[in-house]
Amino acid sequence: MSEDLFDIKEELKKLPDKPGVYIMHDASDAIIYVGKAVSLKNRVRQYFQKRLRSPKIERMISLIHHFEYIVVESEVEALVLECNLIKENRPKYNTMLMDDKTYPYIKVTVNEDFPRVYLTRHHVNDGGRYFGPYTSVESARNTLDLLRKIYKIRYCRKAVTDGGNPDDKACLYYHMHQCEGPCIGKIARDTYRTNIDKILEFLDGNTRSIVKELENKMQEASDALEFEKAIEYRNILSDIDKMNQVQRVSGRDEGNRDVIGVAADNGSAVVQVFFIRSGRMVGREHYYMSEPGDETPAGILNEFVKQFYAGVPVIPREILVSEEITETELIEEWLSMKAGYKIGVKFPKRGTKEGLIRLACDNAARILEKDAERLASEQKRSTGAVEELAQLLGIDVPFRIEAYDISHISGFETVGSMVVYENGKPKRSDYRKFRIRTVKGPDDYASLAEVLTRRFEHGKREIEEKSASGNNTELSSFAKFPDLIMMDGGRGQVNIALEVFEKLGIGPKVCGLVKDDSHRTRGIYFNNIEVPVDTGSEYFKLMTRIQDEVHRFAIEYHRSLRSKEQVHSVLDDIKGIGPARRRALMKHFTSLEDIRNASVEELAACENMNTAAAKTVYAFFHDTDSSGSTDNNDRADGMKMNEE
Repeated sequence: MSEDLFDIKEELKKLPDKPGVYIMHDASDAIIYVGKAVSLKNRVRQYFQKRLRSPKIERMISLIHHFEYIVVESEVEALVLECNLIKENRPKYNTMLMDDKTYPYIKVTVNEDFPRVYLTRHHVNDGGRYFGPYTSVESARNTLDLLRKIYKIRYCRKAVTDGGNPDDKACLYYHMHQCEGPCIGKIARDTYRTNIDKILEFLDGNTRSIVKELENKMQEASDALEFEKAIEYRNILSDIDKMNQVQRVSGRDEGNRDVIGVAADNGSAVVQVFFIRSGRMVGREHYYMSEPGDETPAGILNEFVKQFYAGVPVIPREILVSEEITETELIEEWLSMKAGYKIGVKFPKRGTKEGLIRLACDNAARILEKDAERLASEQKRSTGAVEELAQLLGIDVPFRIEAYDISHISGFETVGSMVVYENGKPKRSDYRKFRIRTVKGPDDYASLAEVLTRRFEHGKREIEEKSASGNNTELSSFAKFPDLIMMDGGRGQVNIALEVFEKLGIGPKVCGLVKDDSHRTRGIYFNNIEVPVDTGSEYFKLMTRIQDEVHRFAIEYHRSLRSKEQVHSVLDDIKGIGPARRRALMKHFTSLEDIRNASVEELAACENMNTAAAKTVYAFFHDTDSSGSTDNNDRADGMKMNEE
């Protein structure tokens, strides 16, 4: 059914009495809310019945133009799909986790004969053991360095078997005494695995046996008058002691848990999380929630838990929350399925755990109070400025703004740039660069048309392919169309964009920044009208930031391409002479002129060179080209010019 012909009353009658996810759209087809339901029929109908609702829900309902829904088999499936759709589309009226942070974990590849230990931010169900999260990357690296220093575990990714390959060359770490050399058979598998077991014990929080072992080794080294080695052991023990000076927060309870507290005030909310592993607080972090509106603390926590744990690779067996959330049983079932073991979400009311919750809430309240002024200022500069711009142009508030720029020097290496702002803030992961393919010479309009065509054709193709296949893979940034496009020029650039969009059958709103004779923005060209601007307003400052950012991004890309051209050496043009030999020649002779004047014997004396390669280089500089002219000097001059 066409969206223009969408009859809400008729569509409500067709809703199935089954679990699923519903998606609300506004008149511009933007997704403004995603929700899940045990019964789509009952839940979606509630939005359109006359009843007492919060102001936030009333605002959302007034914007609903049409809706769609996806039927699933169970409420857990609906929860998973809801989380994925919210993360992908970031609807305006969903309470959103603003900080999309990922934390490092220490992974031990226990399923390998000779396991590796390294940092990762990704979780794969391949049998490895994960420890963390570490909210401080430095702390995680220090722990890893300490373990490598003590047990000299391998760094490489080789597939190493027991006995190794004695004919292999050992790496630098072996020669620096930082690896025992399992790849060349210098350590037996059983001995290596014993060290890995000790590492696992250490990461589980039991450092006593390692400390005892190191103290014995330090004493033995001291008795043998090996004082340098004794000092090394003493330093390692000191490092372990520093790591152990972490607040023990759960007394005799040695469990793994996350403690979550929330503070909300004046439409802002902060969630504080304590990460407790083996009874020790290994880190803490706070998160801001956007659009909490009149949501209760329990509702904010409910949304936070779903969004936060959807992207966490390792989930503790116990999650303590400061409010009794409405979907506790459903979330427990989902997280248990995700983790592969039973997980409990608990709301403690007394004892040590309640004290931890109170501590988390106090921290969240302090952060909220401390950042209230900063958040208000940030809101004024971002979403406030976007709202001002929308009011000036008479349009709906744009969530996603894209800006484009072209950069070149007299038509040389023309490039285009695309920057993206969402809710008035740069979204750098969606920035894109374009190297112009079809335009020769300095033609900004044609270059801009090529960039826009490539960008939106790509997006349309991706959307159509996903729609045809019916898969749930996440779309790239190209498939997310902007609510407003901002051109760094007036009527000319705007018309170029509109021509491209007419050909493609799409209709993003486009405005252009009109300059005066001093190249300062004096107005906005929109809908064939030049709208004057207030240069002291927040929306003008936002426009200026976007303008500067798209210029910077284009110029940096153009500069990088010019640099690549300038470092091109004539040695790159010699067939059969690869990077290793080019480096060897430059290191040996120090200048291209010396290479040109060298004999075959002198060239062959270089590292990585042989007589055949030396003759190739000599012939390149001394033979004639196909026209019969000697190109020795021409090539040498060309080398100097390119290297300058």
